[in-house]
Amino acid sequence: MTPELLARARAVLRDTPVVDGHNDLPWAMRSQVGYDLDALDLAADQSARLHTDLGRLRAGGVGAQFWSVYVRSDFAGDRAVSATLEQIDFVHALTARYPGVLRLALTADDMEAARAEGRIASLMGAEGGHSIDSSLATLRALHTLGVRYLTLTHNDNVPWADSATDLPAAGGLTAFGEEVVREMNRLGMLVDLSHTSADTMRDALRVSEAPVIFSHSSARAVCDHPRNVPDDVLAALPANGGLAMATFVPKFVLPAAIEWTLAADENMRAHGFHALETTPAAMDCQRAYEAAHPRPVATPATVADHLDHMREVAGIDHIGIGGDFDGTAFVPAGLDDVAGYPNLIAELLGRGWSEADLSKLTWHNAVRVLRGAETAARRLQAVRGPSIATREQLDGRG
Repeated sequence: MTPELLARARAVLRDTPVVDGHNDLPWAMRSQVGYDLDALDLAADQSARLHTDLGRLRAGGVGAQFWSVYVRSDFAGDRAVSATLEQIDFVHALTARYPGVLRLALTADDMEAARAEGRIASLMGAEGGHSIDSSLATLRALHTLGVRYLTLTHNDNVPWADSATDLPAAGGLTAFGEEVVREMNRLGMLVDLSHTSADTMRDALRVSEAPVIFSHSSARAVCDHPRNVPDDVLAALPANGGLAMATFVPKFVLPAAIEWTLAADENMRAHGFHALETTPAAMDCQRAYEAAHPRPVATPATVADHLDHMREVAGIDHIGIGGDFDGTAFVPAGLDDVAGYPNLIAELLGRGWSEADLSKLTWHNAVRVLRGAETAARRLQAVRGPSIATREQLDGRG
């Protein structure tokens, strides 16, 4: 990475900063300090504990962040809903605590206003349909509180949609799952297809009347992991108007990392940790395993390989970035935290990407997609009201 390429990359990001589709800081703050911003002040350097703090967001050229209000998929029913509300409450507290740096954003216009003010637009995405407990009223409540995407599943199926990493049960979306998509379209909430099975992706694209997103997924043709997007789905994005945001998680971008991560996850469980846990004790366990079993290391070039392929199949107007920082124990070298985005942009510049194309990747595509969801919502709200359908009515089971 030459100094000239890095300087050009930083200039690109000054004009059109990164919209990142997925960051799990809220869950990390819950796990580490119970959301206490006095105990873990994000205005200070927190590189010893987190991938994210305000200074590194600035250094990385981040202009908008979808904060994931994720809760684990083994949470169910009221527990999942309550924990999601606590995550949302934290994001509101976060933006209130640091108003000079962060601005809560609910619309594409809010994103543009934040950029004009030199602040980081803070949006929310709920990760997993378990967060709504099969209730369209709960879905609407999350939207009222500011959530602007819902990932239909996390690692486990929900009763109305299949996950990429669970055994098929619904065969994609059930009738109620299709109603969830339609109600999200009516609300202006983006349908996020990361974590979903390929059949769920295809069903959602068939049903959706608004652009969909993949908030943090890469290309299956480059790394054959079920969390990634097949080429036929990438090729369908232009007709839908949607967006696939490439992730940095090594096991999703580097084939050699898949088997290593499965063994590392099993080691975590053997020591009493959830495989996704990133508390200091859990990370000590991960580092000890890594010291004994050196891991394959991804780089910005690894991620760029995915973006090259995604651009070829879906087109430059339908790709973005969703790093998954603070939601993964391991990251690529050179994309070690939220300050690393210039390294990826420099890699793409070195491959001949134009500054105009990079501005779409980093900023314009994501703003356009959210604006598209808002436009669809206005049209749909003029012709239909809130759905009061239940899963029992549409799927015929409790």
